[in-house]
Amino acid sequence: MWEKVLRVMNRCQFSALCAALLVCLSISAPVSASDEQLSGMKNEISRQEQQLSSHTKKLNALQADLKSQEQSIAKIARQMRETRADLATTEKDIAALNAESKRLEQLRFGQVELLKELLNSQYRQGQHSQLNAMLSGKDTQDIDRMTVYAEKLSKARTDAINELSATDTELQLKRHALNTQVDKQRDLLSKLSADKAKLESEQRNQKKTASSIQRQIRSDKGYLAELRDNEKRLKVELEKAAEQARIAAENARVKMDGLGKYKGRLTWPVKGKILHRFGSTQSGQLKWNGIVISANEGKEVKAAHDGTVVLSNWLRGYGLMVVVDHGQGDMSFYGYNQALLKNVGDTVKSGEPIALVGNSGGQSESGLYFEIRRKGNATNPTPWLTR
Repeated sequence: MWEKVLRVMNRCQFSALCAALLVCLSISAPVSASDEQLSGMKNEISRQEQQLSSHTKKLNALQADLKSQEQSIAKIARQMRETRADLATTEKDIAALNAESKRLEQLRFGQVELLKELLNSQYRQGQHSQLNAMLSGKDTQDIDRMTVYAEKLSKARTDAINELSATDTELQLKRHALNTQVDKQRDLLSKLSADKAKLESEQRNQKKTASSIQRQIRSDKGYLAELRDNEKRLKVELEKAAEQARIAAENARVKMDGLGKYKGRLTWPVKGKILHRFGSTQSGQLKWNGIVISANEGKEVKAAHDGTVVLSNWLRGYGLMVVVDHGQGDMSFYGYNQALLKNVGDTVKSGEPIALVGNSGGQSESGLYFEIRRKGNATNPTPWLTR
Protein backbone atom coordinates (compact mmCIF):
# COMPACT_ATOMS: atom_id res chain seq x y z
CA MET A 1 0.00 0.00 0.00
CA TRP A 2 2.75 2.41 0.94
CA GLU A 3 4.62 1.80 -2.29
CA LYS A 4 1.54 2.69 -4.32
CA VAL A 5 1.20 5.93 -2.42
CA LEU A 6 4.79 6.80 -3.13
CA ARG A 7 4.34 5.69 -6.73
CA VAL A 8 1.39 8.06 -7.15
CA MET A 9 3.30 10.94 -5.56
CA ASN A 10 6.45 10.34 -7.53
CA ARG A 11 4.59 9.84 -10.78
CA CYS A 12 3.01 13.25 -10.33
CA GLN A 13 6.38 14.81 -9.59
CA PHE A 14 7.93 12.87 -12.45
CA SER A 15 5.28 13.98 -14.96
CA ALA A 16 5.58 17.59 -13.88
CA LEU A 17 9.35 17.41 -14.15
CA CYS A 18 9.23 15.91 -17.64
CA ALA A 19 6.73 18.53 -18.77
CA ALA A 20 8.89 21.31 -17.39
CA LEU A 21 11.98 19.93 -19.07
CA LEU A 22 10.21 19.60 -22.39
CA VAL A 23 8.97 23.18 -22.15
CA CYS A 24 12.48 24.37 -21.42
CA LEU A 25 13.84 22.41 -24.35
CA SER A 26 11.20 23.73 -26.73
CA ILE A 27 11.97 27.32 -25.74
CA SER A 28 15.74 27.07 -25.87
CA ALA A 29 15.92 24.78 -28.88
CA PRO A 30 12.87 25.18 -31.13
CA VAL A 31 14.20 22.89 -33.82
CA SER A 32 15.97 20.08 -31.94
CA ALA A 33 17.25 19.41 -28.44
CA SER A 34 20.98 19.31 -28.03
CA ASP A 35 22.66 16.11 -26.91
CA GLU A 36 23.60 17.85 -23.69
CA GLN A 37 19.98 18.76 -22.91
CA LEU A 38 18.75 15.27 -23.72
CA SER A 39 21.44 13.77 -21.54
CA GLY A 40 20.45 16.05 -18.66
CA MET A 41 16.80 15.04 -18.97
CA LYS A 42 17.70 11.35 -19.01
CA ASN A 43 19.84 11.82 -15.92
CA GLU A 44 16.97 13.53 -14.10
CA ILE A 45 14.57 10.76 -15.12
CA SER A 46 17.05 8.18 -13.88
CA ARG A 47 17.44 10.08 -10.58
CA GLN A 48 13.66 10.17 -10.07
CA GLU A 49 13.35 6.45 -10.80
CA GLN A 50 16.14 5.64 -8.33
CA GLN A 51 14.51 7.82 -5.67
CA LEU A 52 11.16 6.09 -6.20
CA SER A 53 12.82 2.68 -5.98
CA SER A 54 14.68 3.71 -2.83
CA HIS A 55 11.48 4.96 -1.14
CA THR A 56 9.61 1.80 -2.10
CA LYS A 57 12.35 -0.49 -0.81
CA LYS A 58 12.64 1.46 2.43
CA LEU A 59 8.88 1.38 3.00
CA ASN A 60 8.68 -2.35 2.24
CA ALA A 61 11.58 -3.00 4.63
CA LEU A 62 9.84 -0.99 7.37
CA GLN A 63 6.60 -2.91 6.82
CA ALA A 64 8.51 -6.20 7.01
CA ASP A 65 10.08 -5.05 10.29
CA LEU A 66 6.67 -4.05 11.65
CA LYS A 67 5.20 -7.43 10.73
CA SER A 68 8.08 -9.27 12.41
CA GLN A 69 7.86 -7.13 15.56
CA GLU A 70 4.09 -7.49 15.86
CA GLN A 71 4.24 -11.24 15.34
CA SER A 72 6.88 -11.41 18.07
CA ILE A 73 4.67 -9.30 20.36
CA ALA A 74 1.74 -11.64 19.60
CA LYS A 75 3.81 -14.68 20.56
CA ILE A 76 4.95 -13.12 23.85
CA ALA A 77 1.41 -11.91 24.65
CA ARG A 78 0.04 -15.45 24.13
CA GLN A 79 2.79 -16.87 26.34
CA MET A 80 1.97 -14.33 29.05
CA ARG A 81 -1.71 -15.21 28.82
CA GLU A 82 -0.92 -18.93 29.14
CA THR A 83 1.47 -18.26 32.03
CA ARG A 84 -1.20 -16.24 33.86
CA ALA A 85 -3.65 -19.12 33.36
CA ASP A 86 -1.06 -21.60 34.71
CA LEU A 87 -0.38 -19.26 37.62
CA ALA A 88 -4.09 -19.04 38.45
CA THR A 89 -4.34 -22.86 38.38
CA THR A 90 -1.23 -23.18 40.57
CA GLU A 91 -2.62 -20.69 43.09
CA LYS A 92 -5.85 -22.73 43.28
CA ASP A 93 -3.80 -25.88 43.83
CA ILE A 94 -1.84 -24.15 46.59
CA ALA A 95 -5.05 -23.00 48.26
CA ALA A 96 -6.51 -26.54 48.05
CA LEU A 97 -3.31 -28.07 49.45
CA ASN A 98 -3.26 -25.56 52.32
CA ALA A 99 -6.86 -26.39 53.15
CA GLU A 100 -6.15 -30.15 53.02
CA SER A 101 -3.03 -29.72 55.18
CA LYS A 102 -5.05 -27.86 57.80
CA ARG A 103 -7.67 -30.63 57.76
CA LEU A 104 -4.98 -33.26 58.21
CA GLU A 105 -3.38 -31.27 61.04
CA GLN A 106 -6.73 -31.17 62.85
CA LEU A 107 -7.24 -34.88 62.19
CA ARG A 108 -3.76 -35.66 63.49
CA PHE A 109 -4.38 -33.60 66.64
CA GLY A 110 -7.57 -35.56 67.34
CA GLN A 111 -5.80 -38.87 66.72
CA VAL A 112 -2.96 -37.93 69.11
CA GLU A 113 -5.48 -36.98 71.82
CA LEU A 114 -7.34 -40.27 71.30
CA LEU A 115 -4.10 -42.23 71.55
CA LYS A 116 -3.24 -40.44 74.79
CA GLU A 117 -6.58 -41.47 76.26
CA LEU A 118 -6.13 -45.08 75.12
CA LEU A 119 -2.64 -45.26 76.56
CA ASN A 120 -3.88 -43.78 79.83
CA SER A 121 -6.75 -46.29 79.95
CA GLN A 122 -4.38 -49.14 79.23
CA TYR A 123 -2.06 -47.95 81.99
CA ARG A 124 -4.95 -47.89 84.45
CA GLN A 125 -6.02 -51.33 83.24
CA GLY A 126 -2.51 -52.59 83.94
CA GLN A 127 -2.92 -51.61 87.59
CA HIS A 128 -5.79 -54.14 87.81
CA SER A 129 -4.26 -57.06 85.95
CA GLN A 130 -5.86 -60.49 85.71
CA LEU A 131 -3.42 -61.88 88.35
CA ASN A 132 -4.52 -59.22 90.85
CA ALA A 133 -8.13 -60.04 90.03
CA MET A 134 -7.61 -63.76 90.57
CA LEU A 135 -5.74 -63.22 93.88
CA SER A 136 -8.43 -60.89 95.05
CA GLY A 137 -10.97 -63.67 94.70
CA LYS A 138 -13.21 -61.81 92.23
CA ASP A 139 -15.85 -63.60 90.23
CA THR A 140 -14.70 -65.37 87.05
CA GLN A 141 -17.24 -63.35 84.97
CA ASP A 142 -15.65 -60.10 86.11
CA ILE A 143 -12.23 -61.46 85.14
CA ASP A 144 -13.49 -62.45 81.64
CA ARG A 145 -15.13 -59.06 81.18
CA MET A 146 -11.91 -57.25 82.07
CA THR A 147 -9.96 -59.51 79.69
CA VAL A 148 -12.28 -58.63 76.77
CA TYR A 149 -12.04 -54.95 77.67
CA ALA A 150 -8.24 -55.16 77.70
CA GLU A 151 -8.18 -56.83 74.29
CA LYS A 152 -10.49 -54.19 72.79
CA LEU A 153 -8.43 -51.43 74.37
CA SER A 154 -5.25 -52.90 72.87
CA LYS A 155 -6.84 -53.17 69.41
CA ALA A 156 -8.15 -49.59 69.61
CA ARG A 157 -4.67 -48.41 70.55
CA THR A 158 -3.11 -50.30 67.62
CA ASP A 159 -5.72 -48.89 65.19
CA ALA A 160 -5.14 -45.36 66.51
CA ILE A 161 -1.37 -45.72 66.04
CA ASN A 162 -1.87 -46.98 62.45
CA GLU A 163 -4.28 -44.13 61.61
CA LEU A 164 -1.89 -41.57 63.07
CA SER A 165 0.96 -43.02 61.01
CA ALA A 166 -1.15 -42.90 57.83
CA THR A 167 -2.15 -39.31 58.56
CA ASP A 168 1.50 -38.35 59.12
CA THR A 169 2.46 -39.92 55.77
CA GLU A 170 -0.37 -38.16 53.92
CA LEU A 171 0.51 -34.88 55.60
CA GLN A 172 4.14 -35.19 54.49
CA LEU A 173 3.03 -35.89 50.91
CA LYS A 174 0.73 -32.84 50.93
CA ARG A 175 3.52 -30.65 52.28
CA HIS A 176 5.86 -31.89 49.55
CA ALA A 177 3.21 -31.22 46.88
CA LEU A 178 2.63 -27.77 48.37
CA ASN A 179 6.34 -26.93 48.26
CA THR A 180 6.48 -28.12 44.64
CA GLN A 181 3.55 -25.87 43.69
CA VAL A 182 5.09 -22.90 45.51
CA ASP A 183 8.34 -23.42 43.56
CA LYS A 184 6.33 -23.65 40.33
CA GLN A 185 4.56 -20.41 41.26
CA ARG A 186 7.90 -18.64 41.77
CA ASP A 187 9.13 -19.88 38.37
CA LEU A 188 5.95 -18.75 36.63
CA LEU A 189 6.15 -15.30 38.24
CA SER A 190 9.79 -15.02 37.17
CA LYS A 191 8.91 -16.05 33.60
CA LEU A 192 6.00 -13.62 33.53
CA SER A 193 8.28 -10.78 34.63
CA ALA A 194 10.87 -11.66 31.96
CA ASP A 195 8.20 -11.92 29.24
CA LYS A 196 6.74 -8.56 30.29
CA ALA A 197 10.15 -6.88 29.97
CA LYS A 198 10.66 -8.47 26.54
CA LEU A 199 7.17 -7.41 25.45
CA GLU A 200 7.80 -3.80 26.48
CA SER A 201 11.08 -3.80 24.53
CA GLU A 202 9.37 -5.13 21.39
CA GLN A 203 6.59 -2.55 21.77
CA ARG A 204 9.14 0.26 21.89
CA ASN A 205 10.66 -1.02 18.65
CA GLN A 206 7.19 -1.33 17.16
CA LYS A 207 6.40 2.32 17.92
CA LYS A 208 9.66 3.49 16.33
CA THR A 209 8.96 1.49 13.18
CA ALA A 210 5.35 2.71 13.00
CA SER A 211 6.57 6.32 13.32
CA SER A 212 9.07 5.77 10.50
CA ILE A 213 6.28 4.40 8.30
CA GLN A 214 4.10 7.40 9.05
CA ARG A 215 6.95 9.72 8.04
CA GLN A 216 7.29 7.82 4.77
CA ILE A 217 3.63 8.49 3.88
CA ARG A 218 3.15 11.83 5.60
CA SER A 219 1.33 13.43 2.64
CA ASP A 220 -2.46 13.09 2.28
CA LYS A 221 -2.03 11.54 -1.16
CA GLY A 222 0.41 9.02 0.22
CA TYR A 223 -1.87 8.07 3.10
CA LEU A 224 -4.92 7.76 0.84
CA ALA A 225 -3.08 5.52 -1.62
CA GLU A 226 -1.86 3.31 1.24
CA LEU A 227 -5.41 2.95 2.60
CA ARG A 228 -6.69 1.98 -0.83
CA ASP A 229 -3.97 -0.60 -1.19
CA ASN A 230 -4.84 -1.98 2.25
CA GLU A 231 -8.41 -2.46 1.12
CA LYS A 232 -7.21 -4.28 -2.00
CA ARG A 233 -5.01 -6.54 0.11
CA LEU A 234 -7.97 -7.38 2.32
CA LYS A 235 -10.07 -8.32 -0.73
CA VAL A 236 -7.29 -10.58 -1.99
CA GLU A 237 -7.11 -12.31 1.39
CA LEU A 238 -10.89 -12.74 1.42
CA GLU A 239 -10.79 -14.34 -2.02
CA LYS A 240 -8.20 -16.77 -0.68
CA ALA A 241 -10.42 -17.42 2.34
CA ALA A 242 -13.49 -18.13 0.19
CA GLU A 243 -12.55 -21.79 -0.29
CA GLN A 244 -11.80 -22.09 3.42
CA ALA A 245 -15.23 -20.64 4.15
CA ARG A 246 -16.86 -23.23 1.89
CA ILE A 247 -15.02 -26.07 3.65
CA ALA A 248 -15.87 -24.53 7.04
CA ALA A 249 -19.57 -24.49 6.15
CA GLU A 250 -19.43 -28.18 5.24
CA ASN A 251 -17.57 -29.21 8.39
CA ALA A 252 -19.10 -26.69 10.79
CA ARG A 253 -19.79 -27.82 14.33
CA VAL A 254 -21.68 -24.60 15.02
CA LYS A 255 -24.66 -22.95 13.40
CA MET A 256 -23.75 -21.35 10.07
CA ASP A 257 -27.12 -19.77 9.37
CA GLY A 258 -25.83 -16.24 8.86
CA LEU A 259 -26.52 -13.08 10.85
CA GLY A 260 -29.88 -12.13 9.36
CA LYS A 261 -31.97 -13.43 12.27
CA TYR A 262 -29.72 -11.92 14.92
CA LYS A 263 -29.70 -8.20 14.12
CA GLY A 264 -29.45 -6.23 17.36
CA ARG A 265 -28.41 -9.35 19.28
CA LEU A 266 -24.73 -9.80 18.40
CA THR A 267 -22.14 -9.69 21.18
CA TRP A 268 -19.96 -6.59 21.41
CA PRO A 269 -16.42 -7.78 20.64
CA VAL A 270 -15.12 -5.31 23.26
CA LYS A 271 -16.72 -2.57 25.30
CA GLY A 272 -15.37 0.94 24.85
CA LYS A 273 -15.72 4.32 23.21
CA ILE A 274 -16.20 4.30 19.44
CA LEU A 275 -13.29 6.29 17.97
CA HIS A 276 -14.33 6.00 14.31
CA ARG A 277 -17.85 5.28 13.11
CA PHE A 278 -18.96 3.43 10.01
CA GLY A 279 -19.16 5.72 6.99
CA SER A 280 -17.17 8.56 8.57
CA THR A 281 -14.25 10.02 6.58
CA GLN A 282 -11.01 8.11 6.81
CA SER A 283 -9.03 10.13 4.24
CA GLY A 284 -10.18 12.14 1.24
CA GLN A 285 -13.22 10.39 -0.19
CA LEU A 286 -12.35 7.12 1.51
CA LYS A 287 -14.79 6.13 4.29
CA TRP A 288 -14.52 3.73 7.22
CA ASN A 289 -15.96 0.30 6.35
CA GLY A 290 -16.24 -0.63 10.02
CA ILE A 291 -15.84 0.91 13.46
CA VAL A 292 -12.83 1.38 15.72
CA ILE A 293 -13.48 0.76 19.42
CA SER A 294 -11.08 2.09 22.04
CA ALA A 295 -9.97 -0.60 24.52
CA ASN A 296 -7.02 -1.36 26.77
CA GLU A 297 -4.18 -3.42 25.37
CA GLY A 298 -4.43 -7.11 26.20
CA LYS A 299 -8.19 -7.07 26.77
CA GLU A 300 -10.02 -10.11 25.34
CA VAL A 301 -11.76 -9.71 21.98
CA LYS A 302 -14.98 -11.77 21.84
CA ALA A 303 -16.61 -13.37 18.79
CA ALA A 304 -19.75 -11.45 17.87
CA HIS A 305 -21.57 -14.64 16.86
CA ASP A 306 -21.06 -18.36 16.24
CA GLY A 307 -18.92 -19.21 13.25
CA THR A 308 -15.69 -20.60 11.84
CA VAL A 309 -12.36 -18.79 11.58
CA VAL A 310 -11.35 -18.38 7.91
CA LEU A 311 -8.48 -15.90 8.36
CA SER A 312 -6.04 -15.52 11.24
CA ASN A 313 -2.93 -13.65 10.18
CA TRP A 314 -1.04 -10.37 9.96
CA LEU A 315 -2.35 -8.13 7.20
CA ARG A 316 -0.68 -4.87 6.19
CA GLY A 317 -2.71 -1.91 7.40
CA TYR A 318 -4.91 -4.07 9.67
CA GLY A 319 -2.20 -5.76 11.74
CA LEU A 320 -3.13 -9.08 13.33
CA MET A 321 -6.62 -9.87 12.09
CA VAL A 322 -9.23 -12.58 12.63
CA VAL A 323 -12.10 -13.13 10.19
CA VAL A 324 -15.04 -15.30 11.25
CA ASP A 325 -17.43 -16.76 8.70
CA HIS A 326 -21.03 -17.02 9.97
CA GLY A 327 -22.50 -18.67 6.88
CA GLN A 328 -24.89 -17.32 4.23
CA GLY A 329 -22.18 -14.90 3.03
CA ASP A 330 -21.91 -13.11 6.40
CA MET A 331 -18.50 -12.43 7.96
CA SER A 332 -17.12 -10.39 10.86
CA PHE A 333 -13.63 -8.85 10.99
CA TYR A 334 -11.45 -8.10 14.02
CA GLY A 335 -8.25 -6.10 13.38
CA TYR A 336 -5.41 -4.20 15.14
CA ASN A 337 -5.00 -7.08 17.64
CA GLN A 338 -2.01 -7.70 19.89
CA ALA A 339 -2.35 -11.48 19.63
CA LEU A 340 -4.59 -14.02 17.91
CA LEU A 341 -6.06 -16.86 19.98
CA LYS A 342 -7.68 -18.85 17.18
CA ASN A 343 -6.41 -20.57 14.04
CA VAL A 344 -7.99 -21.04 10.62
CA GLY A 345 -10.59 -23.80 10.82
CA ASP A 346 -11.40 -23.29 14.51
CA THR A 347 -15.08 -23.02 15.38
CA VAL A 348 -16.10 -20.31 17.84
CA LYS A 349 -19.17 -19.52 19.90
CA SER A 350 -20.67 -16.10 20.53
CA GLY A 351 -18.71 -14.36 23.31
CA GLU A 352 -15.72 -16.71 23.05
CA PRO A 353 -12.27 -14.99 23.23
CA ILE A 354 -10.61 -14.97 19.80
CA ALA A 355 -7.89 -12.31 20.18
CA LEU A 356 -6.33 -9.72 22.48
CA VAL A 357 -6.72 -5.96 21.89
CA GLY A 358 -3.63 -4.20 20.57
CA ASN A 359 -2.34 -1.55 18.18
CA SER A 360 -0.83 -3.70 15.43
CA GLY A 361 -0.69 -2.52 11.84
CA GLY A 362 1.04 0.71 12.88
CA GLN A 363 -1.83 2.19 14.93
CA SER A 364 -1.03 5.04 17.31
CA GLU A 365 -3.30 3.77 20.12
CA SER A 366 -4.77 0.46 21.22
CA GLY A 367 -8.23 -0.48 20.05
CA LEU A 368 -10.21 -2.90 17.89
CA TYR A 369 -11.20 -2.55 14.25
CA PHE A 370 -14.55 -4.31 13.81
CA GLU A 371 -16.36 -4.81 10.52
CA ILE A 372 -19.30 -6.83 9.23
CA ARG A 373 -19.69 -7.83 5.59
CA ARG A 374 -22.73 -9.38 3.96
CA LYS A 375 -22.24 -10.92 0.54
CA GLY A 376 -18.91 -9.10 0.36
CA ASN A 377 -20.38 -5.65 1.11
CA ALA A 378 -19.48 -3.73 4.27
CA THR A 379 -22.45 -2.82 6.45
CA ASN A 380 -22.75 -0.64 9.54
CA PRO A 381 -22.01 -3.06 12.42
CA THR A 382 -23.46 -0.91 15.22
CA PRO A 383 -27.17 -1.77 14.67
CA TRP A 384 -26.26 -5.47 14.69
CA LEU A 385 -24.80 -5.36 18.19
CA THR A 386 -26.79 -5.69 21.42
CA ARG A 387 -28.17 -2.38 22.62
